Amino acid sequence: MPDPENTATRTGRFAARDLAQIAVFAALIAALGLPGAITVGFSGVPITLQTLGVILTGAILGARKGAAAVAVFIALTLIGLPLLSGGRTGLTALASPTAGYLIGWIPATLLIGWLTARILPKYPLALGLLINALGGIVVIYLFGTAGLLVRTELDLWAAISSNFAFLPGDLAKVVIATVVAKGVHRAYPGLIRA
Repeated sequence: MPDPENTATRTGRFAARDLAQIAVFAALIAALGLPGAITVGFSGVPITLQTLGVILTGAILGARKGAAAVAVFIALTLIGLPLLSGGRTGLTALASPTAGYLIGWIPATLLIGWLTARILPKYPLALGLLINALGGIVVIYLFGTAGLLVRTELDLWAAISSNFAFLPGDLAKVVIATVVAKGVHRAYPGLIRA
C-alpha cells in the first residue's frame, strides 16, 4: 500500500502533516505580530518580531513548506485580516514604506530553507547562523531597500542606511532562530526533505 505522505510529495501536493505544519507556522508569524511594532528612524519601517517567525519558518520547515506558510500568512493579510504588527493588513503594508520588506519574506524563506536542507542532518551552528543571516537580513534588506526607494523620497544611501537601526535586533533574531532550529532538527530529523 503506498505511503500517502510520500505520494503527496512526489505529486507536488502537501500531506496532511505538511499542511498542519504550514498552518502552525503561519499562525506563529501572526502571533509574533501581537506585541506590536516600534517605528524607528525616518523611514517609517517598524521593528517587529515577525521576521523572527519568517527566519524560523525557513530554517525549520524548509523552502517548500516554509514559503507556503509565509504565503498563507501574507494571503490572509491581503484579504484584510489585521495580522501584521500594529494590526495592519497586507494592503496597508503594500501601500507603505514597508512593502519591500513584506515582499522579501518569501524569497528569504525560500533561500533559508533551500540552504538549510543542504546542511542537514548535522546543522552546524556557524553555517546555520550564516544561512539565517543571509536570508533573514541580506535578502529582506535588499527587498526592503528597493521598497523604500519606490515608496519614499529617500536616495539610495539613505534607504540603505535606514536598515542600520534594525541590524542589532535582526542579528539577535538570527541567533535565536539558529539555536531553536538546531534543537528542532536534532529532536525531529526529517522535517526538511532535500
